[in-house]
Amino acid sequence: MANTTLTADIIAKEAVMILDNNLVMAKQVFRGYENEFDKKVNGYNVGDTISIRKPTDYTVRDGAVMAVQDAVEGKTTIVVNQRKGVDFKFSSQDLTLKIEDLSERIIKPAMVQLANQVDRDLMGLYKYVPNWVGTAGQTINSYADFALGPQRLDEYAVPEDGRSAVLSPADHWGLLGSQTALYIQDAAKGAYRNGSLGMIGGVDTYMSQNVPTHLVGSDVSGTVNQSITSATTTYASVKDSMQQTITVASLNLNAGDVFTIANVNAVNPVSKADLGFAKQFTVISYSSNTLVFYPAMIWSGAFQNVAVASGTSDLNTAAITAVGTAATNYRQNMMFTKNAFALVSVPLVSPPGAVDVSRQTYKGTSVRVIPVYDGVNDESAWRLDILYGVKAIDPRLALRISGT
Repeated sequence: MANTTLTADIIAKEAVMILDNNLVMAKQVFRGYENEFDKKVNGYNVGDTISIRKPTDYTVRDGAVMAVQDAVEGKTTIVVNQRKGVDFKFSSQDLTLKIEDLSERIIKPAMVQLANQVDRDLMGLYKYVPNWVGTAGQTINSYADFALGPQRLDEYAVPEDGRSAVLSPADHWGLLGSQTALYIQDAAKGAYRNGSLGMIGGVDTYMSQNVPTHLVGSDVSGTVNQSITSATTTYASVKDSMQQTITVASLNLNAGDVFTIANVNAVNPVSKADLGFAKQFTVISYSSNTLVFYPAMIWSGAFQNVAVASGTSDLNTAAITAVGTAATNYRQNMMFTKNAFALVSVPLVSPPGAVDVSRQTYKGTSVRVIPVYDGVNDESAWRLDILYGVKAIDPRLALRISGT
């Protein structure tokens, strides 16, 4: 069969399929917001930001007397602000090759880099996830280690559908070794022959070299240095950000550090019952003894998320303890349902004056390709761009996991 001159459309279609095929984390998160950016408001595009409403909550009435509750809805936003691209050039001779030849030599390496960048941006959302099970620094090397994740998700009433885990290579192979000893033929064979974990405990499990490491702050022990009572923070005042700012002493944490506060336990999000283990928080920012963290502490009502020890009415001087050892790096494996995180990929416009522009979308991922011809050297420079945004839309539905 004669070779066909490759066009921008052919290259863009091949590129976007390779990009999608190399995504890991991006395939496990929510992808339903792309259509929101296609809508027009009074004839205008919506811009680079959309608002997402958070679900409200209620308490159950006891008895026959009606007690009307206000529907308090928070909101969050997702911003399309990640512009990434790879640029390369072809000679006219290259452009007469079969797409399979060009794909393997040039397009695939470029798309692998872009796919890894998207996955790294999504994995970087670990900083907004407050829950961490296991012992920081320990490798997951048994089913019992891994099962701590689904157990904690169940304790927090996280839906069982669509659970995924993304593990570092060390944790993947540590867990894989434990699966080869199982007396379950298919699981053991898949683990031993194919290096595949698949579905474990209702969790679709993947390995990614893009699992980040987190550096813990230089001082992991301190105290609250202000009055914090049940009246300090209301849900209505923090419903959009769910962040709280407090003053602390003898502490130096990094964004993404996880910590606990003495006498503050987690609660069942439905019954509000004390779960018997410490509530965890994640650092949004820290500077000069001012600590901003997520989630804010709500002591009572429909949105209660902490159980403060009986007899404790003020958390002033309460001990703060971060997870891990000061100034130490730890792998950030994650387990989550798809609604914990979102990825939005938006097609870039065809700029006026550009020739042979191609915009292709495949499974929600959009790529734009523009060729620029150099007549002196008979070469075409090609720019390949993607535009996207990532957001931790509900970090309650995720956790970080280590071994024990």
